[in-house]
Amino acid sequence: MNMENLKAKIKYWIKTIVQFVLNPRLLLCFGLAWIITNGWAYITTFIAVRLGIEWLAAVAGGYLAALWIPFTPEKIVTVIIAIFLLKLLFPHDKRTLEKLHNMKEKAKEEIKRLKIKHNKKKNLRDK
Repeated sequence: MNMENLKAKIKYWIKTIVQFVLNPRLLLCFGLAWIITNGWAYITTFIAVRLGIEWLAAVAGGYLAALWIPFTPEKIVTVIIAIFLLKLLFPHDKRTLEKLHNMKEKAKEEIKRLKIKHNKKKNLRDK
């Protein structure tokens, strides 16, 4: 793969992701998803500490501590909930949903291409 082709692919992916992520509808849905997965714990911790409810502060604090572990699935779950909310709240937003579908299809194509490339290398090595 030449350098120009690689630069074009990277530029395409960056442009696509930035357009997708900075979409106001997706940002709203992501905010709601974040409140569902994380925000409640921050709010609950604040309220529990202010009102002196120790057991509630402990529960919310424990959840928050778990969120800061590097490989928690909460980040993936937040994105999945955001996409679900986007489809639920804005079903007629064809542009964003089409961009999401196109990103998924291109990722599938790239994975297939990489698998084929990997299998070719593996077959050459096995001979």
